[in-house]
Amino acid sequence: MNMTDYHAKLFAHELTKRSSSDNVDKLASALSDAQVDLNPHQIEAALFAFRSPLSKGAILADEVGLGKTIEAGILLAQRWAERRRTLLVICPANLRKQWSQELQDKFFLPSVILEAKTFNEAVRAGNLNPFEQPKIIICSFQFARSKEPYLRTTPWNLVVIDEAHRLRNVYKPGNKVANAIKQALTGHQKLLLTATPLQNSLLELYGLVSIVDEFTFGDLRRFRAQFARLAGKADFDALKQRLRPICQRTLRRQVLAYVPYTNRHAMVQEFVPSPAEQELYDLVSDYLKGEKLYALPASQRQLMTLILRKLLASSTYAISDTLLGLANKLESAEVEQHQAAEPVAIMAEGL
Repeated sequence: MNMTDYHAKLFAHELTKRSSSDNVDKLASALSDAQVDLNPHQIEAALFAFRSPLSKGAILADEVGLGKTIEAGILLAQRWAERRRTLLVICPANLRKQWSQELQDKFFLPSVILEAKTFNEAVRAGNLNPFEQPKIIICSFQFARSKEPYLRTTPWNLVVIDEAHRLRNVYKPGNKVANAIKQALTGHQKLLLTATPLQNSLLELYGLVSIVDEFTFGDLRRFRAQFARLAGKADFDALKQRLRPICQRTLRRQVLAYVPYTNRHAMVQEFVPSPAEQELYDLVSDYLKGEKLYALPASQRQLMTLILRKLLASSTYAISDTLLGLANKLESAEVEQHQAAEPVAIMAEGL
């Protein structure tokens, strides 16, 4: 029997009114056929995202290996059961097939991977907006950016963004991919998945939160004024309080009671560098200690120093390309400086 719009709305109403948004019973019907052994923290994460009916979305930032994909699958399954089936997953291109397979195998949810070929085929078949299909849409970040007008006009019920830290610099106008995706999905409920919501700067955290809700921190200027320098416990507590309704993070040490991880034992082996390797290490170290490094931006000096030392500790082969890149950069800067100085010298001779 074909279900009318009226019956679909009635069915969705029955599902949503059956239990409160923070009750585990809310998920029971949607997950009755799911082929996955759920852990308590995964259920809690899904309920966290449902908790406020006025929520514009959430950031699930569990550590690697704790099943963020499963948590997102729970949310997608619930939306599907509610007949709210305009659903989108944006992820790195190399994870698209994995997402499609897991949605099918674990939750029996149909999906389609949209890329240039499948998109054009759908258009030729008469679907003028291939993002509107009776399946969960899966696409890459770059493809989402290239089809921004289509994303903007699609009435999404839920958008899942995997590896969301790739959009962390959205507050920078030059980040075209992140800004295009953010603007296209404004007003729709979003779920961001990332194990590393914060890497180099608190501004990255601001960027991720702004994708979900522009008003959590206000504008960038206000965020800088309040949280750029966390001077004491009160500042940290204020930041945590602001994040609490929108971001949830579970650590491995918090789930050891029911997730048996294999203990890791470090095996230390002594290594003595050759004279040539030691000389290279000393030369690079002396260079990095210089008062001013023209090959490294001042804002990135600390991070680049850590990266170079890590490469040095690996092998000479690991750092060779990086050193070559720095040398080429310095040579290019020297040529540009020389070219800029030539007109000045010619003018001086003329005078």
